[in-house]
Amino acid sequence: MEKKNFAVFGLGRFGRNVALTLAELGYDVLGVDKDENITAEIAQSLTNVVSFDIRDSHALKEAGISDFDVVIIASKNLEASLMATMLCKEFKVGKIIVKAIDERHAKMATRLGATEMIFSERDTARKLARRLVSQNSSDLKEIDDNIGVLSLNVPKKLIGKNLIESNLREKYNLNAVAIKSGEETLVPPPPNRIFKAGDKIFLIGTKEMLTNFERAMN
Repeated sequence: MEKKNFAVFGLGRFGRNVALTLAELGYDVLGVDKDENITAEIAQSLTNVVSFDIRDSHALKEAGISDFDVVIIASKNLEASLMATMLCKEFKVGKIIVKAIDERHAKMATRLGATEMIFSERDTARKLARRLVSQNSSDLKEIDDNIGVLSLNVPKKLIGKNLIESNLREKYNLNAVAIKSGEETLVPPPPNRIFKAGDKIFLIGTKEMLTNFERAMN
Protein backbone atom coordinates (compact mmCIF):
# COMPACT_ATOMS: atom_id res chain seq x y z
CA MET A 1 0.00 0.00 0.00
CA GLU A 2 1.33 3.44 -0.97
CA LYS A 3 2.19 5.62 2.00
CA LYS A 4 -0.04 8.65 2.54
CA ASN A 5 1.29 12.17 2.49
CA PHE A 6 -0.09 15.00 4.60
CA ALA A 7 -0.35 18.78 4.57
CA VAL A 8 -0.98 20.81 7.71
CA PHE A 9 -2.32 24.35 7.39
CA GLY A 10 -1.64 26.47 10.45
CA LEU A 11 1.36 25.64 12.62
CA GLY A 12 0.15 26.84 15.98
CA ARG A 13 0.33 24.50 18.97
CA PHE A 14 -2.22 22.03 17.62
CA GLY A 15 -1.09 22.05 13.97
CA ARG A 16 2.58 21.86 14.91
CA ASN A 17 2.04 18.86 17.18
CA VAL A 18 0.07 17.04 14.48
CA ALA A 19 2.70 17.78 11.83
CA LEU A 20 5.66 16.79 14.02
CA THR A 21 3.99 13.58 15.18
CA LEU A 22 3.25 12.53 11.60
CA ALA A 23 6.85 13.32 10.63
CA GLU A 24 8.18 11.31 13.57
CA LEU A 25 6.06 8.38 12.37
CA GLY A 26 7.86 8.53 9.04
CA TYR A 27 5.31 10.31 6.83
CA ASP A 28 5.91 13.09 4.32
CA VAL A 29 4.44 16.29 5.73
CA LEU A 30 4.02 19.72 4.19
CA GLY A 31 3.68 22.47 6.80
CA VAL A 32 2.05 25.76 5.85
CA ASP A 33 1.79 28.95 7.88
CA LYS A 34 1.54 32.62 6.99
CA ASP A 35 4.05 33.55 9.72
CA GLU A 36 7.59 33.15 8.37
CA ASN A 37 9.05 33.03 11.89
CA ILE A 38 6.95 29.95 12.63
CA THR A 39 7.85 28.20 9.38
CA ALA A 40 11.55 28.93 10.00
CA GLU A 41 11.37 27.32 13.45
CA ILE A 42 9.92 24.07 12.14
CA ALA A 43 11.58 23.90 8.72
CA GLN A 44 14.16 21.26 9.65
CA SER A 45 11.59 18.90 11.16
CA LEU A 46 9.19 18.41 8.22
CA THR A 47 9.55 17.24 4.63
CA ASN A 48 8.68 20.69 3.35
CA VAL A 49 7.59 23.96 4.99
CA VAL A 50 6.28 26.99 3.12
CA SER A 51 4.87 30.36 4.12
CA PHE A 52 1.80 31.71 2.34
CA ASP A 53 -1.83 32.66 2.90
CA ILE A 54 -3.95 29.49 2.70
CA ARG A 55 -6.69 31.57 1.06
CA ASP A 56 -4.43 31.96 -1.99
CA SER A 57 -5.58 29.50 -4.66
CA HIS A 58 -2.47 30.06 -6.79
CA ALA A 59 -0.16 29.37 -3.84
CA LEU A 60 -2.01 26.16 -3.04
CA LYS A 61 -1.72 25.04 -6.65
CA GLU A 62 2.01 25.82 -6.66
CA ALA A 63 2.39 23.73 -3.49
CA GLY A 64 0.78 20.81 -5.33
CA ILE A 65 -2.03 20.49 -2.83
CA SER A 66 -4.08 18.29 -5.18
CA ASP A 67 -1.38 15.60 -4.78
CA PHE A 68 -1.90 15.27 -1.03
CA ASP A 69 -4.00 12.49 0.45
CA VAL A 70 -4.93 14.38 3.63
CA VAL A 71 -5.02 18.06 4.52
CA ILE A 72 -5.41 19.13 8.16
CA ILE A 73 -6.64 22.72 8.46
CA ALA A 74 -5.74 24.09 11.89
CA SER A 75 -5.92 27.82 11.26
CA LYS A 76 -7.38 29.97 14.03
CA ASN A 77 -8.72 32.41 11.43
CA LEU A 78 -12.32 31.50 10.58
CA GLU A 79 -12.33 33.04 7.12
CA ALA A 80 -8.98 31.48 6.20
CA SER A 81 -10.06 28.07 7.48
CA LEU A 82 -13.31 28.10 5.50
CA MET A 83 -11.67 29.41 2.32
CA ALA A 84 -8.93 26.78 2.54
CA THR A 85 -11.56 24.09 3.04
CA MET A 86 -13.40 25.17 -0.09
CA LEU A 87 -10.19 25.36 -2.13
CA CYS A 88 -9.03 21.91 -0.99
CA LYS A 89 -12.39 20.55 -2.09
CA GLU A 90 -11.94 22.20 -5.49
CA PHE A 91 -8.46 20.70 -5.75
CA LYS A 92 -10.07 17.29 -5.07
CA VAL A 93 -8.22 16.50 -1.84
CA GLY A 94 -9.66 13.20 -0.62
CA LYS A 95 -9.64 13.87 3.11
CA ILE A 96 -10.03 17.36 4.56
CA ILE A 97 -9.82 17.53 8.36
CA VAL A 98 -10.71 20.84 9.99
CA LYS A 99 -10.03 21.93 13.57
CA ALA A 100 -13.27 23.68 14.43
CA ILE A 101 -13.41 26.90 16.40
CA ASP A 102 -17.04 26.25 17.34
CA GLU A 103 -20.17 24.43 16.16
CA ARG A 104 -21.01 27.16 13.64
CA HIS A 105 -17.56 26.81 12.10
CA ALA A 106 -18.00 23.04 11.95
CA LYS A 107 -21.33 23.29 10.11
CA MET A 108 -19.98 25.76 7.56
CA ALA A 109 -16.79 23.77 6.97
CA THR A 110 -18.78 20.57 6.45
CA ARG A 111 -20.95 22.28 3.84
CA LEU A 112 -17.82 23.51 2.07
CA GLY A 113 -16.28 20.04 1.85
CA ALA A 114 -14.64 19.11 5.15
CA THR A 115 -14.74 15.33 5.62
CA GLU A 116 -13.92 15.35 9.34
CA MET A 117 -14.14 17.85 12.18
CA ILE A 118 -11.96 18.09 15.30
CA PHE A 119 -12.86 19.98 18.47
CA SER A 120 -9.58 19.66 20.34
CA GLU A 121 -10.45 21.73 23.40
CA ARG A 122 -13.96 20.30 23.69
CA ASP A 123 -12.80 16.71 23.22
CA THR A 124 -9.96 17.14 25.71
CA ALA A 125 -12.42 18.57 28.24
CA ARG A 126 -14.80 15.66 27.73
CA LYS A 127 -12.03 13.11 28.20
CA LEU A 128 -10.87 14.85 31.37
CA ALA A 129 -14.39 14.95 32.79
CA ARG A 130 -14.94 11.28 31.94
CA ARG A 131 -11.65 10.31 33.58
CA LEU A 132 -12.46 12.28 36.73
CA VAL A 133 -15.84 10.67 37.31
CA SER A 134 -15.26 7.13 36.06
CA GLN A 135 -14.15 4.44 38.47
CA ASN A 136 -13.08 2.22 35.59
CA SER A 137 -10.46 4.28 33.67
CA SER A 138 -12.67 4.65 30.63
CA ASP A 139 -11.98 6.21 27.24
CA LEU A 140 -14.53 6.91 24.50
CA LYS A 141 -13.55 6.98 20.83
CA GLU A 142 -16.15 8.57 18.58
CA ILE A 143 -16.90 6.77 15.31
CA ASP A 144 -19.47 9.31 14.15
CA ASP A 145 -21.88 11.79 15.71
CA ASN A 146 -23.83 9.07 17.50
CA ILE A 147 -21.72 5.89 17.70
CA GLY A 148 -18.66 5.29 19.84
CA VAL A 149 -16.32 2.61 21.17
CA LEU A 150 -15.85 2.64 24.93
CA SER A 151 -12.76 0.98 26.41
CA LEU A 152 -12.61 0.51 30.16
CA ASN A 153 -11.29 -1.69 32.92
CA VAL A 154 -13.84 -4.37 33.61
CA PRO A 155 -16.27 -3.01 36.24
CA LYS A 156 -16.45 -4.81 39.58
CA LYS A 157 -20.08 -5.65 38.88
CA LEU A 158 -19.05 -7.82 35.91
CA ILE A 159 -16.10 -9.67 37.45
CA GLY A 160 -16.88 -13.37 37.69
CA LYS A 161 -19.53 -13.22 34.96
CA ASN A 162 -19.21 -14.12 31.30
CA LEU A 163 -20.65 -12.19 28.35
CA ILE A 164 -23.86 -14.19 28.37
CA GLU A 165 -24.44 -13.60 32.08
CA SER A 166 -23.51 -9.92 31.76
CA ASN A 167 -26.38 -9.52 29.31
CA LEU A 168 -24.83 -6.42 27.77
CA ARG A 169 -26.82 -6.60 24.55
CA GLU A 170 -30.22 -7.14 26.13
CA LYS A 171 -29.80 -4.84 29.13
CA TYR A 172 -27.69 -2.01 27.70
CA ASN A 173 -28.00 -2.47 23.90
CA LEU A 174 -24.19 -2.74 23.63
CA ASN A 175 -21.89 -5.19 21.90
CA ALA A 176 -18.54 -6.31 23.30
CA VAL A 177 -16.05 -6.30 20.42
CA ALA A 178 -12.90 -7.26 22.33
CA ILE A 179 -11.44 -8.22 25.70
CA LYS A 180 -7.80 -7.49 26.53
CA SER A 181 -6.18 -9.52 29.30
CA GLY A 182 -2.49 -8.79 29.80
CA GLU A 183 -0.84 -9.21 26.40
CA GLU A 184 -3.73 -11.26 25.00
CA THR A 185 -6.54 -9.62 23.03
CA LEU A 186 -9.64 -11.66 22.24
CA VAL A 187 -11.47 -10.45 19.10
CA PRO A 188 -14.30 -11.29 19.10
CA PRO A 189 -14.51 -12.29 22.77
CA PRO A 190 -15.80 -15.83 23.48
CA PRO A 191 -19.29 -15.66 25.04
CA ASN A 192 -18.28 -18.01 27.87
CA ARG A 193 -15.08 -16.11 28.77
CA ILE A 194 -15.26 -15.12 32.47
CA PHE A 195 -14.39 -11.49 33.22
CA LYS A 196 -11.40 -11.20 35.56
CA ALA A 197 -9.97 -8.27 37.51
CA GLY A 198 -7.49 -6.45 35.28
CA ASP A 199 -9.35 -7.22 32.06
CA LYS A 200 -10.12 -4.39 29.69
CA ILE A 201 -13.29 -4.53 27.63
CA PHE A 202 -14.24 -2.69 24.44
CA LEU A 203 -17.90 -1.92 23.84
CA ILE A 204 -19.62 -0.41 20.82
CA GLY A 205 -22.97 1.37 20.84
CA THR A 206 -24.66 4.73 20.80
CA LYS A 207 -23.10 7.41 22.98
CA GLU A 208 -26.26 7.55 25.06
CA MET A 209 -26.19 3.80 25.76
CA LEU A 210 -22.47 3.88 26.56
CA THR A 211 -23.02 6.75 28.99
CA ASN A 212 -25.93 4.89 30.62
CA PHE A 213 -23.72 1.81 31.01
CA GLU A 214 -20.94 3.80 32.66
CA ARG A 215 -23.40 5.34 35.11
CA ALA A 216 -24.78 1.91 35.97
CA MET A 217 -21.28 0.51 36.57
CA ASN A 218 -19.99 3.38 38.74
